[in-house]
Amino acid sequence: MTNDLFWIFSAMMLLGGAAVIVFRNPVSSALSVVACFLGLAGLFTGLSAFFVGIIQILVYTGAVMVLFLFIIMLLDLKEDAKRSTSLAPLMASLLLVVAFVVQLVCVLANSPDKVAPALDKDAFMAAAAGFPANEKIATALMDGRLPDVQLIGHTLFTGYNLPLQILGVILLVATAGVVVLSKKTQH
Repeated sequence: MTNDLFWIFSAMMLLGGAAVIVFRNPVSSALSVVACFLGLAGLFTGLSAFFVGIIQILVYTGAVMVLFLFIIMLLDLKEDAKRSTSLAPLMASLLLVVAFVVQLVCVLANSPDKVAPALDKDAFMAAAAGFPANEKIATALMDGRLPDVQLIGHTLFTGYNLPLQILGVILLVATAGVVVLSKKTQH
């Protein structure tokens, strides 16, 4: 990825994240999250993680944000009246931002500049030994290819099947809860 594209996508993410906080309208904030997700997808694509970039757009930008917008519209949130702000919360938030920036600079200054080692044939063969020989993943690894999509699916549905199911139930319950909360009471 060129430096120009990195800075464009990074600025897109930062501006989208700042707009989520600045905008008072919940729909505008949700659409700002979409801009942030698109910038993240661009960064993934620039890192040659094409599958993750496409999934970022399809799943998060498409499905999750449509769900958020549906819930926001269903709740019929109105824009809050402008409140008078006191100095104490403003100073506390600035103090937290400064503390975060100092911590980030200290962590980045002390982290070594390491590059991931190149994958060689022995590493692929060792990884292929963990899968049955006739499986698609093992065949691709023995051929010297890294089957990232198959590995993600295999890991997700074997090692994390229960958390995935729990997450689906939580999203379903949250959506049903919004529908119940959005019903107007009749007097």
